[in-house]
Amino acid sequence: MRKIAVVTGATSGIGRACAVKLAENGYDVIITGRRKDRLDELEKELRKRGADVLNLNFDVRNLSEVESNLGSLSGKWAEVEVLINNAGLAAGRDPIQNGDLDDWERMIDTNVKGLLYVTRTLLKGMCDRKKGHVVNLCSIAGKQVYGDGNVYCASKHAVDALSKAIRIDCLPYGIKVTNICPGAVETEFSIVRFHGDRTKADATYEGFEPLKAEDIADTIYYCVSLPDHVCINDLTIMPKAQADSGHFFRR
Repeated sequence: MRKIAVVTGATSGIGRACAVKLAENGYDVIITGRRKDRLDELEKELRKRGADVLNLNFDVRNLSEVESNLGSLSGKWAEVEVLINNAGLAAGRDPIQNGDLDDWERMIDTNVKGLLYVTRTLLKGMCDRKKGHVVNLCSIAGKQVYGDGNVYCASKHAVDALSKAIRIDCLPYGIKVTNICPGAVETEFSIVRFHGDRTKADATYEGFEPLKAEDIADTIYYCVSLPDHVCINDLTIMPKAQADSGHFFRR
């Protein structure tokens, strides 16, 4: 029987790469996201790779949508074994005194509250079955604060703390929790952060080879495919040219 995985924010970047990787390795996949056209396209691709797919179009920031979509799963889809909390973003990069309140709300609602809504909804079933693995996409920004990253860093520090807290709370139920903290990964991340300004987005990765979404997907798949008694609690992954949140070697 194929295992069931949920991937939030599956319409692009790391989420999409994770869905593909899991489909290629024996998982049936529940994909979620806000962009229906991209979900439909991804569903076709995953089916070509032999996976059954449940396509759920909703926004993780909306609790009622989360509960109506993920709280009413039935049949095999209710037996979720892996949850990848990938939905998240950075919006803006300004000093806090000039920060955009809409950007702040968007990051906190998606990165923190969205993760909580999805996790709470699916974790009850995992605890009942005493089986499951929650993977949270954090960031080096969840370990180190950098200039003009204030609220984004705060939201990812919250993810780091929640990963540790979920691990403790769910220890009696045999639930694994893995916190994944990437450095620079070239996806749509910087395009979103700079509100579509491709010049600024491209400059983020100028002069070095960043990670790719597939690098993170490979890492996550490694974590979820380990023997049952093994859990990687926390993992920081960087491109070779990056040492921490602020030190890069650019050619």
